Amino acid sequence: MSAPRVIFLTGGAQGIGLGIASHLLARGDCVALIDRDAQAVDECRERLGHDDRLLAMVADVGDEAAVAESLDRTLARFGRLDGLIHNAGLSDPFAGPLESLDLSTWQAYLTTNLTGAFLCAKHGAPHLRRSGGAIVNIASTRALQSEPDSEAYAASKGGVVALTHALAVSLGPEIRVNAISPGWIEVGNWQQRAHQAPVEHRDIDRDQHPTGRVGRPADVAAMAAFLLSDEAGFITGQNVVVDGGMTRRMIYAE
Repeated sequence: MSAPRVIFLTGGAQGIGLGIASHLLARGDCVALIDRDAQAVDECRERLGHDDRLLAMVADVGDEAAVAESLDRTLARFGRLDGLIHNAGLSDPFAGPLESLDLSTWQAYLTTNLTGAFLCAKHGAPHLRRSGGAIVNIASTRALQSEPDSEAYAASKGGVVALTHALAVSLGPEIRVNAISPGWIEVGNWQQRAHQAPVEHRDIDRDQHPTGRVGRPADVAAMAAFLLSDEAGFITGQNVVVDGGMTRRMIYAE
């Protein structure tokens, strides 16, 4: 039997990241996750179980030293690195009207969403090259379409998509790099306890998805696991949209 894969995951203590961690552990993988929210990290350990295949750490993806140290701890614990998923990001797409958008707010989105992806790839690449591993960056359908007052978020996620194909060319053939752009993914049940909310969707919410429902973290997790696997060995530099077809449906105001 082959050894379990070792996956490094950012933003893994809540939301989509927690769903990805749960999915990977259920597959038998080892997961080293980081999140800058210490309370969320504690709760995710309880939720996922104190498993010998889980290493949950508090770290900020915008801090280069913290990223490097977290990867070092991963190697010390598991001995190898087979995959890297950059999921950490500021999730609120609405930073405010352009004319009043603070430079510090703009930079915060870029630091977490985009610079974090760069730092993880930079420090993860030497280990992934040895294992012939892969990287998956979590972008967003907002890299492809926008609502008002979402400039910082859209720019950061668009940057993730562009960074992904640049990395694929630079790091191939040893390392494959792909992105996933989720659409509406319901994470109400996957937040830390203080932030959990009842999940309620209206008919109009479901109807705007050709699949007839809003997405779940498991939908993104399944695609991430596939893109990290050998079965996706001929796929690199791509941005895979996981949105239930929402961005392909034309909706006219009545």
